Amino acid sequence: MVQSVNVAGIVNAFRVLWNPSLAMPHIIVNDIRNIHFQQLKNQGQIQAMAFDKDNCLTAPYVPEIYPPFKNAWAECKETFGQENIAIVSNSAGTDDDSNYTEATKLEQSLGVPVLRHSEKKPSGGEALVKHFDHASQQKIAMVGDRILTDILFGNLNGNLTIWTSQIVTEKGDNKAALFFRRVEHGLIRFLQKMNVQPPHHPAMKTNAMPDYIK
Repeated sequence: MVQSVNVAGIVNAFRVLWNPSLAMPHIIVNDIRNIHFQQLKNQGQIQAMAFDKDNCLTAPYVPEIYPPFKNAWAECKETFGQENIAIVSNSAGTDDDSNYTEATKLEQSLGVPVLRHSEKKPSGGEALVKHFDHASQQKIAMVGDRILTDILFGNLNGNLTIWTSQIVTEKGDNKAALFFRRVEHGLIRFLQKMNVQPPHHPAMKTNAMPDYIK
């Protein structure tokens, strides 16, 4: 699938210059195996989970879960229920996805809905809230490997944001993602040195973060 240029994403990314906290995730993990899903649901009162696809759940442009993540993915679905999980991709389910062919493959493979949306992350948060019409923005956790798309998307929309800092593989990834990911890792290191904190979220109580990480 050929991805179109994410113009809205580029424009929205400049908001980080005025508000750097928008780039800071609430929780940082290596990958989804480190997320304590039951604690998120119980202590953090999170009702729904949204995930990026490429290099968060799967290898780039591969429609199956990355094999080492199978147990963690099964645990997530068992904890929240498949109807309370969604994939928010900037490829599958977008206008680049002809007849939503890739989205349909993903739904069959991963067993959860793939959001159909015209605006790419970090824009388009309204589509996710509409999909989870039973859950407020603060009751949704957004998980992804990209800071200026996934994490910015979640923070702009009041979600709890979880950054998976170690990707599956660079093989097959597009060149723009490879470049910006390196920039994003440097950005996070800088913001941490400057003690920049993520936006306030009620799920992040004092000393609560370790409870969400395995």
